[in-house]
Amino acid sequence: MYLFSSLSRIKEPFHVPLDRPITLYVCGVTPYDTTHIGHARTFLVFDLLVRYLRWQGAEVRYCQNVTDIDDPLFERARRDGVSWQQLSEQQTDQLLTDYTGMNILMPTYFPRASEEIDAMLPMIQRLIELGHAYEVEGEVYFSIKTDPEFGKMARMGYEELLALANQRGNKPHDPKKRDPLDFVLWQRGQPDDPTWPSPWGIGRPGWHIECSAMSTRYLGDQIDIHGGGADLLFPHHPCEIAQTEPVTGKRPFVHIWMHAGLVWLDGEKMSKSRGNLVFARDALREHGPNALRWYLLSQHYREDFDYSPAAMPHYVQLAADFIEAVTVISGSGPELDLTPVLQEFDAAMADDLNTPAALALLHAMAGEIRAAAADGRKVEAAVEEVRDRAIMMGFVLQ
Repeated sequence: MYLFSSLSRIKEPFHVPLDRPITLYVCGVTPYDTTHIGHARTFLVFDLLVRYLRWQGAEVRYCQNVTDIDDPLFERARRDGVSWQQLSEQQTDQLLTDYTGMNILMPTYFPRASEEIDAMLPMIQRLIELGHAYEVEGEVYFSIKTDPEFGKMARMGYEELLALANQRGNKPHDPKKRDPLDFVLWQRGQPDDPTWPSPWGIGRPGWHIECSAMSTRYLGDQIDIHGGGADLLFPHHPCEIAQTEPVTGKRPFVHIWMHAGLVWLDGEKMSKSRGNLVFARDALREHGPNALRWYLLSQHYREDFDYSPAAMPHYVQLAADFIEAVTVISGSGPELDLTPVLQEFDAAMADDLNTPAALALLHAMAGEIRAAAADGRKVEAAVEEVRDRAIMMGFVLQ
C-alpha cells in the first residue's frame, strides 16, 4: 500500500510486514470537551487504518495516549471548580463510551501521561547530558539550535514557526529561554497544578516530552506510523522528532507521519475556544454509528472536513440502504460476480486510504446486489465479499 507522509510530502510505499508487528502511535485527547467531532474523525481514521492492516494479515501494536498533564485541562478544572483528576477521569470515561458507540477498537496501549513520569525524567536528563537541553532555575528547555532540521515538517521559516508556536501556547518572552522558540521539557507548576519530584526540582513535564516517552516506552525507539490531527504538524510533532532522535540515537524516529485534516462546522473552524463543538454522543444518538462513520469517511482523511448537521440524513439513508442490500436472500439464477469492483475497492484502500472512492464502490456494489437479487440471481458469495469489506471499514452489520 501507499501512505502519504507529512514529512516527505509524498505517498510512500508501505510494505505490510507479516513477520513482526506494525507499530502505530496516535496522539490522543487532552481530556476535556470529549468527544467532539474533530476527535471522532481523527480516531475513526486511525481505527480504519488498524482495521485495514489487520485485514491484510498484519499484527498491529497501537498506542494512543491521554494527555492528562496539560494547561488547558488544568484551566478548565479551575474554571469548573473540580479537581483535574476528577475532570480527566470523567472525560476519559466519556471518550471510551463514545469509542464503543462509534465501534472504534481499543488501542493495544492506552497510557495516561500522569502515570508515565518515570519514563520522561531519563529522557530529559539525557538531553541535558548531550547538550540539547539546559536547566535554568528548576526548569528545563530544549535548545532548537542544536537541531539543524528543527521544524522541517512544517516547511516554514523561523518567524512563521515562532508565530504559529505562539498561537499554540509558546511563551516567547520567557527570560530563561536562550531562544524564543526553545520549548519546555520540565517546568515548575502553578500552586494548584499537579507536580512531581525531579532532579531539577518539583514540577511537571512539558507537553512534547510526554509523547516521546510514551511512544518509545510502548513501541520502541523507531515507530512505523505516527499520527494525529493536522494541528500537530507544528509544534508538537517536530518537537517530538527533535527530542527523541538524540536520546535513542536512531533516525528516523518515525517512518511515516500521518495527519487528519481539521474539522469545521458549517464553514467555521470547529474549536473549543469558539464554543461551536458538535459532540459524537449527540450525533450517535440522533443518527447512529454507521451513518456517522460513513459521513466522516466520505472525504479523504487529509482534507479538512466541513461538518454540516443538515447533511446527516443523506448518510443515514446511505447506511440504511447498504445494510438492506447486504441482507438480501440469495436466488438460484446465475451468480453475481463483483470481482472487478472488489479489486477497485482494494486498490482504493491501498492508495492512502482513499475512503471516498472505497465508499462509492461499496454503494455501487450494494446496488448491484440489490438488482441481482431482484432478478433471482445468486448473490451469496458477492454479499459475503462486500460484508467482509464493510466490517473491515468498521460498519456494524446485523
